[in-house]
Amino acid sequence: MPTPPTPNETLLATHAAYIANDKNQSRTASALGVSRETVQRRVRQAAERGLAGTEPVLEGYAIKSISSKLADGAWIKQVKEHGEDYAVPEGHSVKGESALVDAEGRVIQKWVKTRNEYSAADVAEILQAAFKDYTSPLSPIDAPSVSDADLLTLVPCNDWHINLLTWARETGINWDLDIAEVVIGRGIEDAIDRSPPSGIGIVLGGGDLLHADTNEARTSRSNNVLDTDGRHQKGLEVAGRLMVRTIDAALRKNGRVIVRILQGNHDEQTSVAIGYFLLAWYRSEPRVFVDVDASLFFWHRFGKVMLGATHGHTVKLKDMASIMAHRRAEDWGATKFRYVHGFHIHHQSKYATEGGGVIMESHQAPIPQDAWHFGAGFLSGRSVQTITYHRDFGEVSRVRVAILDAANDNEPSEVRNVA
Repeated sequence: MPTPPTPNETLLATHAAYIANDKNQSRTASALGVSRETVQRRVRQAAERGLAGTEPVLEGYAIKSISSKLADGAWIKQVKEHGEDYAVPEGHSVKGESALVDAEGRVIQKWVKTRNEYSAADVAEILQAAFKDYTSPLSPIDAPSVSDADLLTLVPCNDWHINLLTWARETGINWDLDIAEVVIGRGIEDAIDRSPPSGIGIVLGGGDLLHADTNEARTSRSNNVLDTDGRHQKGLEVAGRLMVRTIDAALRKNGRVIVRILQGNHDEQTSVAIGYFLLAWYRSEPRVFVDVDASLFFWHRFGKVMLGATHGHTVKLKDMASIMAHRRAEDWGATKFRYVHGFHIHHQSKYATEGGGVIMESHQAPIPQDAWHFGAGFLSGRSVQTITYHRDFGEVSRVRVAILDAANDNEPSEVRNVA
């Protein structure tokens, strides 16, 4: 059996073929039966190791520079060419770049910063692990015995910020993943249970379902540092469980359920993953429709009622009336009662009255303030709620569940015993 060539012999052979083909990389590649990139790499390595015109270099070393005397007596110094083109490692994305430039603005050296990203398969595996101990009904959840087809109940899942961490000595309130799952979970179930049985229930994720989108715990747009309770995976698991708990409660109360998860500025990527997870989870439930529209806006027409929603980090809530009128002109003309729901700012307010054709309101969040907002003096109440609309008369009722920290509702010692 012939002895295979050494690495240096392979480089020499490639370089010789390169010279024989008039330094044409494509013809050399065809002659050797390899790719053009392989020829390019071998020729460069041959030069680095001194195999293309200087004394051989020790294995594992490369020539940094070569000085040669030309025929006219001048000296020329050759410096090693830069390495191969940079490729982003698998599972990473480019977070940013830094560059060292000369006085004329030309790049001398560049640093590429990457971050680890979850693939779709990673997210699926994380959510599957979160439900390994979950007991799913053997058959679809039974519809309520009585429901009013003229009613629609909206369940805003408003700025839950799952994975938020606060410290009582800093903000006056303790909050973590365990507390959030208990307090938000029982609050939203209470609100749904006390709502009128409706023909349609809409579970609307208003954005910022999770506090952070990656393990780096920074907002992607402004790069603000976030206080989080552990790894992003833990928050993803809790968010998945809470959404299933909410939708199951809505199924027990309403004839059918529409689900939509809007993107927020804290969870631009994770919100999409949660939406597709819910689409798969309820694939065999005929009474659930999961809307995975990629838009930042939600629209729904119900009789004479028109609903709209957006998180609020890209469009100000006060501008939503004109957007509704232009983009949903047919629905606008066919309806009498129009409502827009916004989130993001964590406090309740109304931007327009019915005299302007649209009632626009923002919602309280159920979570406490983080250290930055607490230190900046922001004030807002905390609650979850449901809003019920009649197809001919507009809004007819609300159920609000206040999050009462004064009652020690979120103290770790009590909450962990409730679960």
